[in-house]
This record gives sequence, C-alpha cells and structure tokens, in this order.
Amino acid sequence: MTRKKKPCPVVEGVKVTDVAAEGKAVARIDERVVFIPWAAPGDVVDVRLTRRKSHYAEGTIVAFRERSPLRVDPFCEHFGVCGGCKWQHLPYEEQLRFKQQQVVDALTRIGHVTPREVQPILGSEQTTHYRNKLEFTFSNRRWLTAEEIDSERNDTDMNALGFHIPGMFDKVLDIRRCHLQDDVSNRIRLAVKKYCLTHDGYPFFDLKNNAGFVRTLMIRTSSAGGVMVVMAFYYEDRARREALLDFIAAEVPEITSLMYVINEKCNDTLTDQDIRLYRGVDHLIERMENLQFKVGPKSFYQTNSQQAYRLYSVVREFAELSGCETVYDLYTGTGTIANFVARRSRRVIGIEYVPEAIDDARVNAGLNGIENAVFYAGDMKDMLTESFIEAHGRPDVVITDPPRTGMHNDVTDTILRAAPERIVYVSCNPATQARDIARMADQYEIVRIQPVDMFPHTHHVENVALLRKKCAEKC
Repeated sequence: MTRKKKPCPVVEGVKVTDVAAEGKAVARIDERVVFIPWAAPGDVVDVRLTRRKSHYAEGTIVAFRERSPLRVDPFCEHFGVCGGCKWQHLPYEEQLRFKQQQVVDALTRIGHVTPREVQPILGSEQTTHYRNKLEFTFSNRRWLTAEEIDSERNDTDMNALGFHIPGMFDKVLDIRRCHLQDDVSNRIRLAVKKYCLTHDGYPFFDLKNNAGFVRTLMIRTSSAGGVMVVMAFYYEDRARREALLDFIAAEVPEITSLMYVINEKCNDTLTDQDIRLYRGVDHLIERMENLQFKVGPKSFYQTNSQQAYRLYSVVREFAELSGCETVYDLYTGTGTIANFVARRSRRVIGIEYVPEAIDDARVNAGLNGIENAVFYAGDMKDMLTESFIEAHGRPDVVITDPPRTGMHNDVTDTILRAAPERIVYVSCNPATQARDIARMADQYEIVRIQPVDMFPHTHHVENVALLRKKCAEKC
C-alpha cells in the first residue's frame, strides 16, 4: 500500500514585498524567504508551501486577501498557465524598475562592484508583438487547465499546438492567441492546426513515445517584411507533407520562405538537421542602419529586432571607437555586432563555437562589403589563447556577449593577459556577468552600465557594461 503524502501546509495572510531575480515574487514567513509565482509586491495572500529548504521556501497562491495596487489586468487569456510573459500583471514602468534594480543588485551583491554611472534602462517601444521568432510544438497530450479539470468535461480532443508547460517536456498548452509575434503567426498556427485536425494522416506528436507525424512549427518574421515557416515532420510522407505545405503557401501568401525538415531524433532541436526549401527563398533579411543581415532557419539573431538595434548602438558607443582599434568580438554568433562596429574599427576578429554561425557571419560581412572583419569557429576557451592573440594582434577593445552561463575562467584569464584598454560586456544574465566582472576587478573598473529590456512582460534583462583598464586612468 502506498503511503499518502501529507497535504502541503497553507499559511494565511502573507504580505508580498518584492520580486526576485527569476521573476517570482518574494515574501517572508518566520524569517524565511518564500518565492511565489504570479504574485505582485503589495499582495496579501494565502500561500500553500510546496517546497521547504533550510534558507528558503516555495509556494503557490491559494487565495487573495488583498490585491496589490500595482496590479493591472493581464492582456493574454493564457496568463498564469503559459510559461511566458509572467509579468503581465505588473505595469510596464514597474517591470522596468524591477529589472534595473535586478542588474544593480547583481553587481553590488554578487560582484561587489559599484558602477560609476547607471544609465536608465532602455524600455521597449513595442511591449507586444515584438518577437521575430517563435517555435510551437505539436502534442497529442495537451495540458488541461484547472478550469477544464474542474468542469469535468469529457474532452476527447487532446491535441495541442503551442508551448511546453515549464518543467514538463511532454505537456503542451494549446495556444489560441499569442501576443508575442505579428498576428500573421497566429493565422499560420491556427490554419496549420485546423488542417491537420480535419485531414486524415496527420497525427500530432507523442512526446513520450516518439510517435506521430507533425512535430514542430517555427515561424520567423523580419523587420524588412519577410515571413519564414519551417514545418518539422517525424518521418517522410511525401504526399501528405506536400499537401500541407501547399495549403500553408496558399492560405498565407505573405510567406516568403517555406521550408521543412524530417526530424527522426528523440529531441526537437534542428541545428544538426537538414532543413530543405520548399518555396520562396531560404532566408530572411534584417536591416540595421545601412547594413543587411541574412537570417536563415538556424541563424541566431536577437529576437527583438528593434531593441537589438538599440542594444548594439550602446555597445558601439561604449566601445569608443576611433577607427584605429583592433576589436575582438567574442561569442560573435552570426557576426551582427562585429559587422555593426567594423566600419569604425581598424580590424575586427570574431570568434564563435558554432561553425554554421561563422558561415553566416562571413556571408553577412560580404553582403555589406565589410573587408576588415575575420571570423573563426571553435570553443572560446580553446580558441582565445596567447598564441592566437600573438598571431592576430592584441586587442584594443574586447566585446564579449557570452551565453547565460557567462565566460569560462580560461577566457577571463586570457582577456586579462591581453589587457585591452576597454571591455564591453553584454549579458543576458546579470548574475554571471557580475561574477565575471568581479574576476577582473583588480585590473578593470566598471565605468558605466546600460540595462536594455529585450523581453517585456518577462523578468529577463540585458545589460551592457563598460570596463576600463585601471592603469590607463593613472597614466
């Protein structure tokens, strides 16, 4: 006989006081910090404790005693279930305030450094429909909301085309309308779903058992007006595949790039798959100032195009380029930053571990007639060595935009030995950025920071930090 679990305790009348780095709200119960999703500072709630550790706990809201005066009505019907846009219940100006504070707190508390100047966060002019890329998953086990379960409806349609429920790889929330991307995305998704449900031979994917035909749907848009659709199938069925693709092309004539992939793996990643063109061209074009960037189905490009331009403009400003500098662009991706600063530099050297991204960087350099940028593929800690620097020249400026995990110790050590005059550190994770800056604090002072909001209604925030070599100021 299995032992019944004790019900989780409920604590009544808990006052929510703040928000945490990962977007959850914060309260205190018996001097212990409690993290609560979907809450707002000023809420007074009854909380069910779902997890208790020695120094913190986690809980969920059972009932509201008082609602925070900060609260606003969420605009999305999927709020509270979908894992995205978790801050819709907070006014945008409050979101920006919390994000700026998150950056400053990380630097002072984790990095134990204080910037000379903290520039006000750059908010996004578009707070909805700002993303240029979304990926949806087909599933034959859709997530049932609490309302559906309580209604005891005998739903036989368990198919979904939408987003994964956080922490549950096999559960997908069916999305009726998403406010993240241009509305053409909703039209494409709903049309594809309806076609697959009303025609024989299009079983939605079984994520647990790896079975089914239709698997994922990627939609990319560009500021230049292009629309890319990539349909992923689990196996080849040419007649049904072509019938669906022909339907998509006819239903949404705005599509400029229609592609497909047969993905027989156990996971949905497409970086190692052969993506084939069905109609149109195999790329989109993004524009910044007088530059063009070719974006393919596997290309990395900032998902908020408008804010990407503002972010890169900050990077270029912080780099203080006169046209005489050798610039290293670490974690260059498809070379967007490298190409963006090349015309104000003597030479730019970009390094990235994904070979396909480096191929894109070279294409983009050629597309824009940039001849003073060179690109190399390889693991950063293995590529950025003393011998590499000796071969390519010591940098005057290092621009680094690492993944969320930050920079490897070996990379930081090599940068310190190279001793550039300035380091421009771009980060999507203030905690790891603060850690890395702390490692360099003996030789570099943090002069300015500029937070940039790339993802409204989420807790995510980008930050650009300018570090200047200390000895340069003494001379």
